[in-house]
Amino acid sequence: MQASRQHRRSVMSNTLYYQPVQEVEAYCFPQHQLCYSPLESSSASGYCTVYNSPSTVTFSPSGSPISQQESQSDNIYGSMISGSCVTDDVNEFRHKLQELENVMLGPDSDIPGSYDSTLQGGVVAPEIDSWREMMEAIPKRDLKQVLITCAKSISENDLLTAQWLMAELRQLVSVSGEPIQRLGAYMLEGLVARLASSGNLIYKSLRCKEPASAELLSYMHILYEVCPYFKFGYMSANGAIAEAMKNENRVHIVDFQIGQGSQWVTLIQAFAARPGGPPHIRITGLDDPASAYARGGGLNIVGQRLSRLAKSFKVPFEFCGAPISGCDIQPENLGIRAGEALAVNFAFVLHHMPDESVSTRNHRDRLLRLVKSVSPKVVTLVEQVCNTNTASFFPRFLEALDYYTAMFESIDVTLPRERKERIYVEQHCLARDVVNVIACEGTERVERHELLGKWKSRFKMAGFSPYPLSSLVNATIKTLLENYSDKYRLEERDGSLYLGWMNRDLVASCAWK
Repeated sequence: MQASRQHRRSVMSNTLYYQPVQEVEAYCFPQHQLCYSPLESSSASGYCTVYNSPSTVTFSPSGSPISQQESQSDNIYGSMISGSCVTDDVNEFRHKLQELENVMLGPDSDIPGSYDSTLQGGVVAPEIDSWREMMEAIPKRDLKQVLITCAKSISENDLLTAQWLMAELRQLVSVSGEPIQRLGAYMLEGLVARLASSGNLIYKSLRCKEPASAELLSYMHILYEVCPYFKFGYMSANGAIAEAMKNENRVHIVDFQIGQGSQWVTLIQAFAARPGGPPHIRITGLDDPASAYARGGGLNIVGQRLSRLAKSFKVPFEFCGAPISGCDIQPENLGIRAGEALAVNFAFVLHHMPDESVSTRNHRDRLLRLVKSVSPKVVTLVEQVCNTNTASFFPRFLEALDYYTAMFESIDVTLPRERKERIYVEQHCLARDVVNVIACEGTERVERHELLGKWKSRFKMAGFSPYPLSSLVNATIKTLLENYSDKYRLEERDGSLYLGWMNRDLVASCAWK
C-alpha cells in the first residue's frame, strides 16, 4: 500500500491538473475574503458624534435586530448578482485554467493536457483498479465519506487519489441541493484551494466579482434574521451588560468589532425603558478598516444610525469610532474616561486574533491583558464552539465538516432551497470561512476558533473571574428560539450559555469581571 501511494505521488508530480467546476453551477467567493493576509497597520484616528436628551420613555424589548425605520427594505432580494467568477465566460475560464497549469507545469511541458487523457494514456493504468476498489468501498453517493476520504488523501500527500476523488465530488455537490451537498460544494473548493496554494498560490489567481456593499449587507441581514446565532450572542451579552450597569448613570461600552452596530439597538431600547430613566451611553466602536467594504462606508455610518435611534428613544448618547485592526489596538484607542462604568464586548472577534501558535506577540492574550488593565466592570465573550485553531489539517477538516453541517442544516429549515437568496447568503457569509479554515495556514488563516474551555483559561490567566449571567436573559432567549426550529437548544453549563443545533453546540456566551 505504501509503495502504491509513493507511485501515485510520483505520477502526480507530473500530472497535476485542475478541472473546471461544472458550468451549470459555477460559484465562487469574494477574493478579499478567501485567504486572508495580515492587515496593514492603521492609525486610530476617529471621530465623535454626540447627542444629549432628557430621559423617560417606555419600551418592551424584542428580538428584532433593528427598529422598523432602520430595517432593510423589503426589496433586498430584488438585485441579486451573478454567482460566478470573473471567469464567467467559459472560454476565458478554460484559458485561465490553462494559465494556471502552465504556472504549475511550465509552459514547455510535454505532459498530456488533461487529467483524463493522462489516465487513458496508460501512465497510471496499474492504479485504476485499486482506485475503483477504493470507490466501491465507499458507500454509494455517501458525499460526507467521500469528502473525508479526499481530505485524508491530501493530508497523506496522496495527491493523485485526492484529485480522483475531487472528480467524483464534482458529480455529487450542488449549491442548491441538500445541506451536505451545498456545504460539500464549498468544502470541495477549499480542498482545491489547498492543493493550489501549495503550487504558487494558484487559487488566488481565480478572482471573483465582489457584491456591492449594499448587497453584501442584505445577505448578512438575511442570515441575521433566519438563524438565531447572532441574536443569541448579542442578547446574552447585552443582558450581562444591562445587569452590570443597572445602577450606573454613565456607561461606556467598548466594542472590539462593531460591524453594523446591530447589537446595540436592543440595548439602547432596553436602557430607555429602565426605571428611573436611561444612563448616558457612550459607545467606542473599534473595527478593522476592511469592514468598511461590507458596511458600505466608514464608522460614521454606525454612529449616525445609533445616534438617530437614541434620539428617538430620548437616550443621551455619544459615539466614537476608531478604524483599527485588533492587532494594533493600544490602551489609548479605548477612549477611557474617569467617571464612566466600563463594559467591553468581544462578540465573534477574538478568534480572528493570532495567538501564540501564529505570532510571538500573541495578540489574543495581549488584548485580554490590555482590557483587564483598564478595570472594566463587565467583559462579554461570544464565540463559535468549534476547535479549528491549532489543529492540523485533517482533524480541522473533520471539525469544520461537523460544525458547518449543523449550520447548513439549520439554514435549510428556514430558507427554502428554491430561494436563490439562500445561495447568496451561504456563498458570501459562510463559504469564505469554510474555505479559509480548509485552505489556509499561518497568518493567512484567520478563522481560528477555540472551544470555550480554552477561552476560559485565557480569561483566567489574564486575571478575570466569571460574571454570572442573568436568568432573565435565559428566559428571553428561550422565547426568541420559539420563533425558530424546535431543533435549536439552549443550555446553561458552568456559568456559560450554549446555543446548539440538535446535539452540536454552535455558539457560546459568557461574561467576566
